[in-house]
Amino acid sequence: MGKSISTTSNTQTTATPAIFKAGDSVLCPSLSLKPFVLINDPYGKRKLLALTHDGSHCYYDKQGYFVPASDKETGDYQPSLFHDTPANRQAIATLYSGSQSSQRTVIDITEADDDEVIVMSSFELSDIACDIESAATVISDIGKLLALIHYEKIDTNTAISMARLTHDTTATWDDLLQRQVTSIKETLAMTSYGKEGSQ
Repeated sequence: MGKSISTTSNTQTTATPAIFKAGDSVLCPSLSLKPFVLINDPYGKRKLLALTHDGSHCYYDKQGYFVPASDKETGDYQPSLFHDTPANRQAIATLYSGSQSSQRTVIDITEADDDEVIVMSSFELSDIACDIESAATVISDIGKLLALIHYEKIDTNTAISMARLTHDTTATWDDLLQRQVTSIKETLAMTSYGKEGSQ
């Protein structure tokens, strides 16, 4: 839930950090573009504020920083909550969707201490996952073929033909996966990981 926005939470014109209390209507863009109403910890165990999302409670301190259910204080570097004002709604809609008419769903799987993230489309992630799964299937098939050869379950001529096909298949998949890795490295080169690797 480490996603945050550099608005000022109270208004767009003041630099004073926002202070939140139970009953405030707030925006939490890492969860939804719809507003939430803050409540005190419903279990009374911690001096934290909470909001309900998908049947679960999410906890925040009075400055709007996310606090994991297992912790007593935040590990975030930026607040996750913003007062529900027209200016903040506009800023969040612009940041997350480019316009208020076409909203983008953002699934945030980052950790609280992640200070650098890469946004990619679900199509790209699916493409990478499919390539990895297919390559794993090929490797498994090669393992089975080698086992058949080892235990002399196929004759020599068939083994030679299968080895030729296996060579062509592995060469094809090596090329495909190397292109995927190159694409990923090009993206990582724009991050601190790439800068560290180039030093």
